[in-house]
Amino acid sequence: MSEPLHRRALLRSALQAGLVAGAAALLPRPLAAAPLAKVKADGRLRVGVYADNRPWSWTEGGVLRGIDVDLGKALARALGVEPQVVEFFAGDDLGADLRNVVWRGGLLGFQPCDVMLHVPFDRQLMIENDQVAIVAPYTREGFGLVCGPEGGDCEAPPVQFRGKRIAAETATLSDAYLLGSFGGVLRSNVRHFQSGYAAMAAVGTGTADVAMGTRAQVEAALHDFPAAGLKRRKGPIPALPSPGWDVAMAVKDNSRTLGDALETIVGELVAKGAMASIFATYGVEWHAALAG
Repeated sequence: MSEPLHRRALLRSALQAGLVAGAAALLPRPLAAAPLAKVKADGRLRVGVYADNRPWSWTEGGVLRGIDVDLGKALARALGVEPQVVEFFAGDDLGADLRNVVWRGGLLGFQPCDVMLHVPFDRQLMIENDQVAIVAPYTREGFGLVCGPEGGDCEAPPVQFRGKRIAAETATLSDAYLLGSFGGVLRSNVRHFQSGYAAMAAVGTGTADVAMGTRAQVEAALHDFPAAGLKRRKGPIPALPSPGWDVAMAVKDNSRTLGDALETIVGELVAKGAMASIFATYGVEWHAALAG
């Protein structure tokens, strides 16, 4: 499915004409044009971003907003083409997202994108998904914890949050940590939300006392609820199995020329301070990827 459409069409024509033996001769090298050249010829960069992933990407008033949305537009401008940023809903796992968004397309008609943002820069993920190239790590993410006025001491061991209203996104590492750590003493206090930002917002609006999620979600909530008296945990979260992760992009495996160009652009955005400015728009501090 990753083979260019015009190449498949040419093969069909050759078969119909009874020229199977000469089909290879009908496929000159220019038809295998580099995907970067195709993006420029098309005049647009199609960028896939997750739906309901605030502060990275979400729809508000019918308009796509967020760090990844602005970054996608910046990438297109640097390539000299128009941005086409589209949102997609997360599948059962990252492999499904890469399949649906990058190299095959969705079963319900979602067209593949030239690049997908917000992909973990993870070696095992690369091995398991060899139809894509994971490139251009552009930031480092981690976990954080925020407390409201009734949350108590945010620096205390999390077991001290027993009896508080604790918020987390369903079926995430934050959720698993809160449900299972410390002998499960916090389990009955955990309330589940559709997204990590929604969990943070619950603390911002006073319907929860403590929330755990990603660092970006914590910082976005502090930015969006300045009068709520929120406090973020400054110390490490004890017994947390994740030290953080780099966030990158994915292109088709045969689109490495595009991937190379995107890596160059990311480096330029970082060097000019533009990357940090994109993050700051949403109250989030940019952290350099370790693999960058």
